[in-house]
Amino acid sequence: MRYFFFVLLVLVLWIVIDLHLGSKKRKQTSSSWIETTGNPTFIGDGDDFFRQLLSDIDSASKEIQMMFYIFRNDETGQKVIDHLCKKAGSGVLIYLLADYGGSHALKKSTINKMRSCGIHFSYSRKISFPNLFTSLNERNHRKITVIDGKVGYIGGFNVGNEYAGKDPKFGYWRDYHLRLTGEAVKGLQDQFVHDWMENHSSPIEAVSANLEKGAESLTFHITNGSDIEKSFASYIDKATTSIKIGTPYYIPGQTVQTSLLRALKCGVSVQIILPMRADHPLVKEASYPYLVELIQAGCEVYQYMNGFYHAKVMVIDDTFCDIGTANFDQRSFHINGEINCLLHSHDFVSEIKEVIMKDLLQSERLDLKRLQDRTIGNRMIAPIARLFSPFL
Repeated sequence: MRYFFFVLLVLVLWIVIDLHLGSKKRKQTSSSWIETTGNPTFIGDGDDFFRQLLSDIDSASKEIQMMFYIFRNDETGQKVIDHLCKKAGSGVLIYLLADYGGSHALKKSTINKMRSCGIHFSYSRKISFPNLFTSLNERNHRKITVIDGKVGYIGGFNVGNEYAGKDPKFGYWRDYHLRLTGEAVKGLQDQFVHDWMENHSSPIEAVSANLEKGAESLTFHITNGSDIEKSFASYIDKATTSIKIGTPYYIPGQTVQTSLLRALKCGVSVQIILPMRADHPLVKEASYPYLVELIQAGCEVYQYMNGFYHAKVMVIDDTFCDIGTANFDQRSFHINGEINCLLHSHDFVSEIKEVIMKDLLQSERLDLKRLQDRTIGNRMIAPIARLFSPFL
């Protein structure tokens, strides 16, 4: 028995020290800001996303670089692989990077199929020793696709049946994604190459393209467990009239929560859209204390009714919008690798605000009484969920 407790103590100390050192290292990591121009097209529907993505894949003549947090073995995943294999057979260079944690269910036979047809496949952020728990915890949550160095994608969609709206559990999948052309594509390509080289020993032959200046000014914010929280709080602090937020998870921590409460106190309208149902355990319970506080301060919180809401968006006044991969949670703020796109065009911001307003019409407003009337069991789970919120 003493031996058991000794082993348990050593394991706990290893976990605590490992995670502490990992957190300390991330805090010393600076984020990247890339100011550029591009021609963004908004995509919010799974059918539209995969139809356009596969069309661009089929049109590729030189190279495809693709990175997803989740890449599944299912019908949608196999369809994407089949299109990639066909292009690889015609001589197009294909590089596919999938996060080790998010895509761990990929079958070995699927990976062998990709490699046998000529796809260069690699996992991002594999588990390593001795920092086992840090490497298990730190995920690459970015979603980037670059085709022939001319067309780029960034946003919330992954590759799997649920993202195509084919999973009966979730139904219709609502997400926000951008298709980009213009010089901004170079920024996406550079980040893909960086992530590939971080996890792969073989150099990548990145094709270069002559990219013209885009019609819209935009900025990429690339992070690895730092700066997202501070940046989101700074955006909120600049708001003078309205803040609109869409996120599948709302577990922001005190810094962002305080900024939103301060904005509400100053008369700024704040609207938040969340999914009606959760796709992960404890995330809704962890969000309740934050939501109660916000609603009491005058925030309008809505739950999306028409399927699952996975969008990651924030719009400040009519000034700019932020669309990307980062959620309003502790993982995105302090642990994951993320990439967000800030767009400054008045016309594009107006377009996204209109999209959000349509989503609000398909949502139900969450009232304070419903939150306060939660079951005793739910109330007991909430503090536990809050305790584990950094890992949800």
